[in-house]
Amino acid sequence: MVAPIVPVEGLVVTASNGIRSHDSVINLDHGDPMIYEKFWKETGDVSSFKIQGWENMSYFSDRSNLCWFLHHEFASQIRRIHRLVGNAFADENCHIVVGNGSTQLFQAALYALSTHPSLAETCRPIPVVSVVPHYSGYPAATDVLQSALYKWAGDANSFDPHATDPFIEVICSPNNPDGLLNNSVFKQITNNIHDLAYYWPQYTPITNAADYNIMLFTVSKCTGHAGSRLGWALVKDKDVASRMVQFVELGTIGVSKDSQLRAATILRAVADGYEEGGGYKLFHFGRKVMTERWDRLRQVLMANGAFSLLEYPPPAYCGFMREKTSHLPAFAWLKYEGNLDIEDTANFLRTKHNMLTRSGKHFGTDSKYVRISLLEREETFNIFIDRMSSIF
Repeated sequence: MVAPIVPVEGLVVTASNGIRSHDSVINLDHGDPMIYEKFWKETGDVSSFKIQGWENMSYFSDRSNLCWFLHHEFASQIRRIHRLVGNAFADENCHIVVGNGSTQLFQAALYALSTHPSLAETCRPIPVVSVVPHYSGYPAATDVLQSALYKWAGDANSFDPHATDPFIEVICSPNNPDGLLNNSVFKQITNNIHDLAYYWPQYTPITNAADYNIMLFTVSKCTGHAGSRLGWALVKDKDVASRMVQFVELGTIGVSKDSQLRAATILRAVADGYEEGGGYKLFHFGRKVMTERWDRLRQVLMANGAFSLLEYPPPAYCGFMREKTSHLPAFAWLKYEGNLDIEDTANFLRTKHNMLTRSGKHFGTDSKYVRISLLEREETFNIFIDRMSSIF
């Protein structure tokens, strides 16, 4: 999910098609996955498709399907990519709900859970919690409508489950911002939402197929196509899935079939690259680049000593890669530990080093922490490493 873009007064950010000089402001605030641009340029026509003027004119994709705006080809490729990677159970027993990005699906899941018949006599609004540091977009997405059905209640570790019944817990794993593998804090499972946007082999070892009641994924973090604005949810409970469909229907009257067909073409190209020996292996490409970036970043941090970095779990056997692999989060979660009297690390990096990052305060924690995206183009990443090298 993507947080709102907030303009920063006094700073001019260069166009997204490149960095013009080493004095330019570089934007590392958003997880814009331009790291994959090089890969897709190399695939050529393999990832291209054409739509005729008469195609996809109807609102409906399949009137008989619970998610009537879900294109059957996109659904087919979703199930195929999960079978290939082994990161989630996506058989015919689960329902696929497509949304305009995972943010819409997150809100749809909140609506579906809070209006479920089993909660008819429940006092509302129902608290929504997640472990700190939690994704910065959760509080805003939860409270933007000031709904009487649910409200943001903060850190799951500070929440008393006995003070209210029920509640909704959001589990993000690998976690955004720190990349750790989170589990539910509480034993209750029916009202959990599992945000698995980064549970792909370029970011973390795939150790098991996730099998939860609601699982959220997104094209942007899987293949890099953030501009297509597509996400999908794997949902076990038919009534929950139906209510999520209702939310998307009321909000946007479905999801673009054109975007779904493009995403289906992209996912097909990824799967074909592995199953048909096409030579284009997206996940291996992503893992190679992320490994190089993390190696370079760790060298800089070790040399300057100004920032501390989390200790990640040791390498684990990845069922997809068929070998032990390391954790390579999409973001660096850093804490300033230098000699300067700095309370707001993001402000320090912005004003002194022309780098836009996201402060820890947006993730429910200390502003000494900062989240830095490692998914930008190579030129931007190189400038970032150069500037981090100058900080002591």
